[in-house]
Amino acid sequence: MTQKNRIPGGQIDRSRTLSFTFDGKSYAGHPGDTLASALLANGVRLMGRSFKYHRPRGPLSAGSEEPNAIVQLRSGARQEPNTRATVAELFDGLTATSQNRFPSLAFDLMGVNDLLSPFFAAGFYYKTFMWPAKFWEKVYEPIIRHAAGLGSLSKQDDPDDYDKGFLHCDLLIIGAGPAGLSAALTAGRAGARVILTDEDFRMGGRLNAETFALGDQSGADWAAATVTELAQMPNVRLMPRTTTLGAMDHGIYSAVERVSDHLAIPAAGKPRQTLWRIYSARALLTAGAIERPIAFENNDRPGIMLAGALRAYSNRWAAAAGDRVAVFTNNDDGLRTATDLQAKGIDIAAVIDTRTGGPLLPGIRHLQGAEVTGSAGRLGLSAITIRHANGRSETLNVSALGVSGGWNPNLNISSHHRGRPVWNDTLAAFTPGPTGPVGLTAAGAATGQMSTHAALHSGADAAIAALSDLGRTATKPDLPTAEDAPLNLSPKWYVQGKGRAWVDQQNDVTVKDVKLAHQENFVSVEHLKRYTTLGMATDQGKTGNILGLAVMAELTGKSIPETGTTIYRPPYTPVALGALGGRSRGHDFKPTRLTPSHKWASEQGAIFVEVGMWLRAQWFPKPGETTWRQSVDREVLATRQSVGICDVTTLGKIDIQGTDAGAFLDKVYANTFSTLAVGKVRYGLMLREDGIVMDDGTTARLGQNEYVTTTTTANAVPVFRHMEYVRQCLYPDMDVQLISTTEAWAQYSVAGPNARKLLQKLVDQDISDAAFPYMACGNITVKGTRARLFRISFSGELAYEIAVPTRYGDAMIRALMEAGREFDAVAYGTESLGVMRVEKGHVAGNELNGQTTALNMGLGKMVSKKKDAIGMILSQREGLTAEDGLRIVGVKPVDPTQPLTAGSHFLGQGKAAIAANDDGWLTSVVYSPHVGSSIALGYLKNGSARIGERLRAVNLLAKTEVEVEIVSPHFVDPEGDRLRG
Repeated sequence: MTQKNRIPGGQIDRSRTLSFTFDGKSYAGHPGDTLASALLANGVRLMGRSFKYHRPRGPLSAGSEEPNAIVQLRSGARQEPNTRATVAELFDGLTATSQNRFPSLAFDLMGVNDLLSPFFAAGFYYKTFMWPAKFWEKVYEPIIRHAAGLGSLSKQDDPDDYDKGFLHCDLLIIGAGPAGLSAALTAGRAGARVILTDEDFRMGGRLNAETFALGDQSGADWAAATVTELAQMPNVRLMPRTTTLGAMDHGIYSAVERVSDHLAIPAAGKPRQTLWRIYSARALLTAGAIERPIAFENNDRPGIMLAGALRAYSNRWAAAAGDRVAVFTNNDDGLRTATDLQAKGIDIAAVIDTRTGGPLLPGIRHLQGAEVTGSAGRLGLSAITIRHANGRSETLNVSALGVSGGWNPNLNISSHHRGRPVWNDTLAAFTPGPTGPVGLTAAGAATGQMSTHAALHSGADAAIAALSDLGRTATKPDLPTAEDAPLNLSPKWYVQGKGRAWVDQQNDVTVKDVKLAHQENFVSVEHLKRYTTLGMATDQGKTGNILGLAVMAELTGKSIPETGTTIYRPPYTPVALGALGGRSRGHDFKPTRLTPSHKWASEQGAIFVEVGMWLRAQWFPKPGETTWRQSVDREVLATRQSVGICDVTTLGKIDIQGTDAGAFLDKVYANTFSTLAVGKVRYGLMLREDGIVMDDGTTARLGQNEYVTTTTTANAVPVFRHMEYVRQCLYPDMDVQLISTTEAWAQYSVAGPNARKLLQKLVDQDISDAAFPYMACGNITVKGTRARLFRISFSGELAYEIAVPTRYGDAMIRALMEAGREFDAVAYGTESLGVMRVEKGHVAGNELNGQTTALNMGLGKMVSKKKDAIGMILSQREGLTAEDGLRIVGVKPVDPTQPLTAGSHFLGQGKAAIAANDDGWLTSVVYSPHVGSSIALGYLKNGSARIGERLRAVNLLAKTEVEVEIVSPHFVDPEGDRLRG
């Protein structure tokens, strides 16, 4: 457990030692380490394998832009694949394993892909898997599926919780580097509500990785002091370990806070991660910049890193990537790395600078006008090859190489509303453009202001401007003096050579791949990305995109801005599905709504079923009943013989009021409601704009300007939304108001020959046939409690629906069952409800499948031609009005012992089971104790004229075929005598 590459200094807590394992081997680190820094301190450079060629890889960076060091953390149910070792905070007992290798990281059999690289060039999958066609399903697809992915899932339930939350602020600041901290300080002192997010566990950004001073303090100390002051402000919320994922509409930003990822097990009552929705009046992007490499032959070996990352591991984490280091740069920032590492006692073999005439570092060998042309080493860097300005080659033995090709402003989030970046020649990089998310501005290095002085002042200025937009006044704080050196960069994108130079290291995209894309005319940036997979890895091209664009620009003879760039989309970094789901999993996957009779039904031993978000009683088993069919048959027969009670609260209920309420209903329903008499109910059919049936239900007129519409359970919300759209957008001048009252009323169906006798014992009004005829409605009272009564039937029996305020729903079901005791009343569930509605021929969800018309259902006459209504015109299209079109029919098997299967298709006798012979299908199938066999409803071509015909009901999936007879869809009481009794 030695830390042979641990050097003095850093911001780690050496008073405590943490133990962890990587690929089964034990190592030691300290609080403040990341997994990558701890492994480097222990002399481990090899941390992963590339996706396509399985080449050995180590960390390229020290942040979330990391393409290579992708590992699997933890074990068992908490196993977490595809995590960047560079941002994984070390904790005691951490278990990490490498990915994408077999049998081991050092010896990966899939490394043979590297030898076969000529066959795996860009676009090989488009060319290889096209032929022979029959190989796709049997050969290619299984191989691809086996090779796809990096880590693995435990396939066990995640034991941790995830949460979601909402936050509001005047100013959201994304990134807590020098610009972000100065902006937060400015806005916080002005009294504004500020949220400061940063993906790192230690706020300060690059200030934590540098050695220069801010005034009389180190940059890290100034950052710590500023964070302490901000933490004491009640109007400022600091959110470390929080990644802002993206900009949504109206100033809303999504962010994931890693609440407990730095712990072995989350604290009691705490989530693992929280997904925040942040509402901001203004936002600042102060996310800094990301260093980019220079591509050269074999530039992907473990030990070759970005120069700024080498400096960060040394200064912040006290970890040396090697004992003899070289730096390859085209700008002054690379020189800073050499200076800092030399001050730490690390041997600097040379600085290879592509520029000539630039600054020279004392005591360091400086090779100007030179370039690195290649590297050597099997599982890690051992040497580099240098080409001097005079063309002479030299080999240097080194264990690490820092590469700096310049810095790209981290403008990702500024692109999320299709904001187009603008090219900056001085930086040789893109900066945020004038378009993008409304209310978002950038400051600091994110806009190309690369010095610390510029970052501090631009952050404060941006905060003042943002608050000014909100009518607030802020004063610029006294900021410390800081370095203000220019970047002094001379662009160098890649080194010419015969070997492969890597552009996108995770996806193994090389300069040659970009050249091949150009050769094959995939020169558009969108085509280049997809043909080569450039920028499609987990780092989303943060380190490789600009290099690829530069190569393509050179090949096409255009500038980089002329070549163009793809733009970023959320999320900024990969996000766990658990965080997106939050607590919505298992029992809490969606809200469960309980009917008012649920408690009573549970006491009766009811079997429940999910219906949308409702939990409804499916049937009520009695002692001695061993199958669900026995229970359902009993409930159906008892209801038809005496009386049954069913909770129908889940039906949508919409109160519609206003002087134009009737005219409004005429617009949304195919039939007329403005002529409906007060105290009456009418069945209604609602069409979509294309003439297809959307929903059906009843509407009761309780007053001159008051209607109550019921919808199907499944369409309660869609119908209400549709009505609101019509009211607000199509007919805004109508005097009509809507409100959903589905949850406000507990409603029960009381059906059967004794329904009236039962209800008369409870209601305070006369409900005789003369006083309350079929399709009547009215406001009533039940033992003095206000209620509503509707004489409508879904079962084909004498039936009523009685509604009371929901708070009385439990008392109402108990009162109904008690009053029905003398009539042997039964409670029935959704299964019996379905049986009785099919027996009566009522359409429901299976028939309202989004592709059927009123004519199909035998309800064509309900579509009034005397008035305009939504969908009326298009319902008359030629294809929807054919005389021999589909019509609803009843179906029963010729042999009563044979069951029917929903979805079976009608075929004529002796006809082959092919689409050309298809005459329709069975929509709903039940067993009818009244008929004594399975029965069904279905749609049959020219069905109205085929009553009595015998056909075959064929189901190729279930492998069933039954001879059936086409009958009337009304199996029970076809004349309607019962329901009018």
